[in-house]
Amino acid sequence: MGQARSHVFAPLGDLGRAEAVTARLVDAISMGLLADGEQLPSEAELAGQFGVATVTVREALVALRQQELVETRRGRGGGSFVITPSDGSPASWRQRLREVSLSELRDIGDHYLAVAGAAARLAAERSSPEDVERLRLATEDLRKATAPAEGRLVREGPEDQAGRRGRELAAARAERQFHLEVAAAAQSPRLTHQEIQLQGERGGLLWLPPSANAHEEHRAITEAIAHQDGELARKLTEEHILQAVDRLVDMHLELLDP
Repeated sequence: MGQARSHVFAPLGDLGRAEAVTARLVDAISMGLLADGEQLPSEAELAGQFGVATVTVREALVALRQQELVETRRGRGGGSFVITPSDGSPASWRQRLREVSLSELRDIGDHYLAVAGAAARLAAERSSPEDVERLRLATEDLRKATAPAEGRLVREGPEDQAGRRGRELAAARAERQFHLEVAAAAQSPRLTHQEIQLQGERGGLLWLPPSANAHEEHRAITEAIAHQDGELARKLTEEHILQAVDRLVDMHLELLDP
């Protein structure tokens, strides 16, 4: 998952409560930074990485089990294992979109513009060649996810519809991963954690449905960062997000139209 994943287990600083540990792990699971079935580090290892007491980690794992995001297996080869939420389908995100107000959508967009725009500008100033390569790989992942399926039928059957839904989810994951890598390349832990939090809360909304031009937009942002053009990287990122918010608003109104 690249450098963004390393921030999942970064120290929490003054926010070393069980709720903060839980929130960090929930965000990471919902974004796919922690894969379905992946084994978490031991309680002692998590405590050391987060900079908290072991009992704090234990409380957080109890909360995750209650949310059915983690299961604990006993015995040889046991431990805590990630359970990917089952409500991440495009249909479930559309239902959530129906329930969100227009003012809340605009507020989400304003908040995300501030975070992602600043991250892109700083990434252009601070990123390493390795960071840029990770951005190019994430851009290629999005291209693959949004590429038209070969031999698609004019009328979709159940298998075609399932494939389309799978591509939508893959594209949304690729979108989120790209922006997480931009934030990580900014070398600002606070910005990265803001990005993780925003993507965990609303990332599924923001990137469904995928934009037909998303791959080219990501490529342009990556090249601006590679050429250390911070203002262009910020401008392109903000335009990319504004278009996503506009799509959400249009989709929201369509869902409310009787």
